[in-house]
Amino acid sequence: MIVPSPIGDASAAPLLETDGISVAFGGFRAVNDVSLKITRGSITGLIGPNGAGKSTLFNTIAGEQQSDAGSIRFDGRPINTLQPNDIYHLGLARTFQIPRPFAEMSVFENLMLSAPDQLGETLWAPIFARGKIQQREDEISQKAHEVLAFTNLEQVADEAAGRLSGGQQKLLELARVLMRAPSMIMLDEPAAGVNPVLTNLLIEKIEELNARGCTFLIIEHDMDLVMRHCHHIVAMANGRIIFEGDAAGAQSNETLLDAYLGVAPDA
Repeated sequence: MIVPSPIGDASAAPLLETDGISVAFGGFRAVNDVSLKITRGSITGLIGPNGAGKSTLFNTIAGEQQSDAGSIRFDGRPINTLQPNDIYHLGLARTFQIPRPFAEMSVFENLMLSAPDQLGETLWAPIFARGKIQQREDEISQKAHEVLAFTNLEQVADEAAGRLSGGQQKLLELARVLMRAPSMIMLDEPAAGVNPVLTNLLIEKIEELNARGCTFLIIEHDMDLVMRHCHHIVAMANGRIIFEGDAAGAQSNETLLDAYLGVAPDA
């Protein structure tokens, strides 16, 4: 198996850091004292069986779920108390396992709505700043066309988003967050339910964005994708981290093999 080389300076300050994060639902601890560091410029895979706490951790980092304990810092700034839109504006974006487009709107319209800093949303701007609004809309439109081209969605730009295939909707999820040009993207099972051709296209776009400096944290059950394309791997089980390391280490770690992988992938 091809194992990616580590990237970034592990001794440098992490782009994202959680310290002792815990989240409980009643008496059940979905996330239990989780501390991790995501190196700037890396692709990190977050793996583990269903119910391990991966999605709850994602939701907590993104501001959609409040933690009961611990802290989260993004680019050196505490984000525990921020709302999801504030975290998004800081440059930390996420996609969902089940895409959430505006189904009746076109793909292009979905991108236009995803852009930040839209002047027309303010009360007085349509009256006193029409020129600036038009200028900003032109800038957003140009950005949307660039993102459509990058994600290979130009041919479906005028299609209703709800009519796209599952794989195309995953690409649209990525396209929508790219309207912000985030420094870090969290992807929730990007390959789930996607045919191999579109999966390969999605991986290609992730790696191209990573080469430009974008950092990724990816929940994924496709072990071939994780082992081949992630620089660092974090495994969870029962709400806790049970392994951190590279692909070679993951494939030889007995605790991880017993808890999730079952058998080591072919070398």
